[in-house]
Amino acid sequence: MSTFSVILSLFVATAAGAVELAGIFTDHMVLQCDRPVPVWGHGAAGATVTVEFAGQKQTGIVGADGRWQVILPPLRASAESRVLVVQSNEETARISDVLVGEVWLASGQSNMEWPLVKTLNASNVIAQAADQQLRLFTVPRRISETPATNVTGVWAVCTPARVADFSAVGYYFARDLRAARRVPVGIICAAWGGTPAQAWTSRSALERHPLLKKRITDHDQAIQNYDPVAAEANYQRALAEYEAAHSAGQPRLPAPAKPERPAPNRLSPARLYNGMIAPLVPLAFRGVIWYQGEADARRAHEYRVLFPALIRDWRDQFGHSFPFLFVQIAPFRQQPPEIRDAQLHAWRTVPGTMMVVTTDCGDAQDIHPRNKEPVGARLALAARAMAYGENVAAASPVFEKLEWDGPRAKLTFAHAAGGLVARGETLTGFTIAGADRKFVPAQAVIAGPDTVIVSSAEVPQPVAVRFGWANVPVVNLFNQAGLPASPFRTDDW
Repeated sequence: MSTFSVILSLFVATAAGAVELAGIFTDHMVLQCDRPVPVWGHGAAGATVTVEFAGQKQTGIVGADGRWQVILPPLRASAESRVLVVQSNEETARISDVLVGEVWLASGQSNMEWPLVKTLNASNVIAQAADQQLRLFTVPRRISETPATNVTGVWAVCTPARVADFSAVGYYFARDLRAARRVPVGIICAAWGGTPAQAWTSRSALERHPLLKKRITDHDQAIQNYDPVAAEANYQRALAEYEAAHSAGQPRLPAPAKPERPAPNRLSPARLYNGMIAPLVPLAFRGVIWYQGEADARRAHEYRVLFPALIRDWRDQFGHSFPFLFVQIAPFRQQPPEIRDAQLHAWRTVPGTMMVVTTDCGDAQDIHPRNKEPVGARLALAARAMAYGENVAAASPVFEKLEWDGPRAKLTFAHAAGGLVARGETLTGFTIAGADRKFVPAQAVIAGPDTVIVSSAEVPQPVAVRFGWANVPVVNLFNQAGLPASPFRTDDW
């Protein structure tokens, strides 16, 4: 059958009253428990649609735009395999093997996308991954100029074959959550490597802030004003400078990228929100886990505005203030401390968030550290504490207060979780500076359950302290729960 014939037959079926479920609804899915559950799709305008599941029955009408939606009242978690039935006129759609439990959305860039098969101890973990009550869904990569209304993909039962290429962080998070909550878990991964936060934020949200609106304006102007001759000349000039620096023995920085004609792509404002997040709205889920920031490292100051805007945007779009749990990017030689500081700022200022610290599981030479299990485990701890109110130590120590005692700085930390500890004979990673703003290595000692004293004979009148302030911080301050302290600075220089 030709493509035209297929399209024509689909059109005729829809016009005749066929009912279609949104693409996120497939066999083996998990519906969110204990929250109203929207079920939606497309059909012929004016048609009546009835949804039946778990003894519930709800009816709606297809709107003039061809879209329909009904809302199931909150469902109790259940591992019983059931069928969701949608009827309209004489058409029926059935979704089989549907469970009810906890649904989470995992998103970000490559470290969230990174597959389980490429991580430490992958073969053993994959071999033991089979779990009928753990379900996986991957949102296909998609760029869109406008918000998409549907998504393709399928839910899959977690098996060794299925999980191998799934998000490692997403899997470890879901696995640990399954063990702790003892209910079905569904994890949806919508991630794409090398992508900035602006691509995951809606255009309307970006336009609400002058600093972020400028990104849209700059992008549009870059497309309009692109000069391929000038771009090639600038590239050759940058390449010559790069080679000269290398020949002179200077540290090798990333080579300049070859010029490409600007066009809407995975970096463009709002394009991934449109293509990969918008089609999930208004799905019911418990919360979000997020691992991203590397692509925004060179604009860390703007990230202090952009990242909170993204969180607010997603909460607005989905209609509830879900927990937003995120990973502070791992140490890497080309990732400056300012981006981790911007992420810490989000944790401090945006309600309903928690940040996972990864200073102990990075790789100085690889932006994709292979040790993903602690990342997923810490996100699961954060979810248990924030989303479910469990009494578990889930937060890393974070600087809270500074007091001066002559040449000594007394630092107080929140989330000491039984007391601060040093993994090693002495604390590392602290620096201190006077009014000249020259930071020098400092001596640091734990002076109480939540207190560290910092000083240096070289700085008799200190004014600022920093911790882990490096691309690759060498730090060893933890709490008794085994969670590393976040890098920080007491100054705003």
